[in-house]
Amino acid sequence: MLYYLFKYLDTAFNFPGAGVFEYLSFRAALAIITSLIISLFFGKRWISYLNKKQVGETIRDLGLEGQLEKQGTPTMGGLIILTSILVPVILFAKLVNVYILLMVFTTIWLGAIGFLDDYIKVFKKDKQGLRGKYKIAGQVILGLIVGLVMYFNSDIIVREKGPTDGQAIAEVVQGEQQLPKFSITQERSTKTTIPFVKNNEFDYSSLLSWLGDGYQKWAFLIFIPIVIFIIVAVSNGANLTDGMDGLATGTSAVIGLTLGLLAWVSGNIIFADYLNIMYLPTAGELTIYISAFVGATVGFLWYNTYPAQVFMGDTGSLSLGGIIAVFAIIIRKELLIPILCGIFLAESLSVIIQVAYFKHTKKKYGEGIRIFKMSPLHHHFQKLGYPEPKIVQRFLIVGIFLAVLTIITLKLR
Repeated sequence: MLYYLFKYLDTAFNFPGAGVFEYLSFRAALAIITSLIISLFFGKRWISYLNKKQVGETIRDLGLEGQLEKQGTPTMGGLIILTSILVPVILFAKLVNVYILLMVFTTIWLGAIGFLDDYIKVFKKDKQGLRGKYKIAGQVILGLIVGLVMYFNSDIIVREKGPTDGQAIAEVVQGEQQLPKFSITQERSTKTTIPFVKNNEFDYSSLLSWLGDGYQKWAFLIFIPIVIFIIVAVSNGANLTDGMDGLATGTSAVIGLTLGLLAWVSGNIIFADYLNIMYLPTAGELTIYISAFVGATVGFLWYNTYPAQVFMGDTGSLSLGGIIAVFAIIIRKELLIPILCGIFLAESLSVIIQVAYFKHTKKKYGEGIRIFKMSPLHHHFQKLGYPEPKIVQRFLIVGIFLAVLTIITLKLR
């Protein structure tokens, strides 16, 4: 909204300083500052309100050190994160941008699912909350919508390097600077970035090449299910990671910062040329969204760090994972998720392995055997006697390492 206001003031009245809102870096800085302020001030008031209403977390006794002390800690703090994201985006982003609209929809949709789950747990006193099948259904619907928009919307296009009709097409910025050469052809594509491969690209439609000529037109049959799977997997991975004070929040902040860098270089023709990656026109606007995301998670961490004054609940954890997944899909970096979101992946695999092996051994030997002392993975280390703050900090260090590794894969081929 403020972007359009100042753009009008600049064009209509030549208002001094209004033109600065055209700069992506300036608006991104405003977004992160605003989200931090909102999360800090709104967070304090929201926590006070939750305490007055006695909206506290119900803790099951799993024999973990310090667990029972968390009984009654306010939950549903995810609303702090979501509010701190949406307000700066509405203020500073170009709201006609299809990528921004898709991210805003994702935030609201997953936030609503998570809020409903927390509401049932807290106010209806049903520990199970929203049934798992309904959560999955909501995530699948989101994946279907994102996949359809990404595939069929005419505003979502890519431009690849290379001459057109034998002549290189050069773009000019600010009327002077000669920029790298990209094809003038803007096309819808199912290509994405793949790590450790020389040309750094993979086209989902190639999986259907066995269909013969014209197989590309059926690419949505493989693309949309992959989008759904990624969203469901990452969203639930973040949910499983949210079991220690500051763990999911801090990990998401690191991931968000990395995705912001990837979005910026993908939407910048100079850096897209240098890194030899696809150039995504208008995708740079996503820098505003992810700046608000990082500011919101860091601001929430102020209250969520050990010992937590508030928990995000499913309102936050389901949303964080889904936001990360959709954002990565939009900037065509979703195949980097196993590296970038390695913490989420490890947490999810620990649960899958634990359950599968327990069932297998119980069926085979009559008694189930556990590989981990407890799952998800962070509770395994807690059972080994590591204090919670140390586990969280070490997981964050691993997360930072994975983030750096993700970035260098763009040149490591």
